[in-house]
Amino acid sequence: MNYLIEERQNALASEYVLGTLHGPARVRYQRLLMQYPSMRQSLWYWERYLNAMGGALPSVAPRPQVWENIQARLGFDETSQAPVNNVVRLPIQRTPHRWQWLAGLSTAAAILFAVMLMWPQPASVPPAPAQVAIVQGDKAQALWLIELGADTLEVQATDKLQAQTDKDYELWLVAADGRAPISLGVLPKQGKLVLPRIALMDQVEIAALAVSLEPLGGSPTGQPTTVLYTAELVTL
Repeated sequence: MNYLIEERQNALASEYVLGTLHGPARVRYQRLLMQYPSMRQSLWYWERYLNAMGGALPSVAPRPQVWENIQARLGFDETSQAPVNNVVRLPIQRTPHRWQWLAGLSTAAAILFAVMLMWPQPASVPPAPAQVAIVQGDKAQALWLIELGADTLEVQATDKLQAQTDKDYELWLVAADGRAPISLGVLPKQGKLVLPRIALMDQVEIAALAVSLEPLGGSPTGQPTTVLYTAELVTL
């Protein structure tokens, strides 16, 4: 099948952006992105076209019943809680006169604490969302777990990886704007390895991550030799 026909490229790119391209077809398309700049350019066009259409749609607030159903499923439905009937009420004792000033001081402290809680506090900066990727083999077994931090990429090889001793595995960034794949470093064959996070990862839209099979030490040409696997970044 000739995937480079313009109509076929547009059809695959639009399905990929909409999320209707599933299973082996989605993996095959991600590998094609590594090989053909025209495929990446088509994806870049459709991402901007469809995202612009989605942004023009008015927001729709869900019905109150939706939130009530969610509360009920999570066990937060107040109507399902049994009344508390095992509370023992203790007799109220009169406070001696000489301790009344301490009671008044405690009340004032409680009021002051309540005021401090209600006073507007400086907004805290929310933590950056975590991004992870799982590189899976042909039988959907996890081979590498990748977590993107602020400055690093933590890569953990799993026990499912049967590495070739005379070859290395290299990680690549596939940008959606059509540029050539960019090396992120050689992957570990066992254990964990921390790779530096390149600044370009925050400047481009990432279509996928890819793993290639290379000679020992990495690609001799600066481009992938044999693309084995692809993975998508997921924001948590």
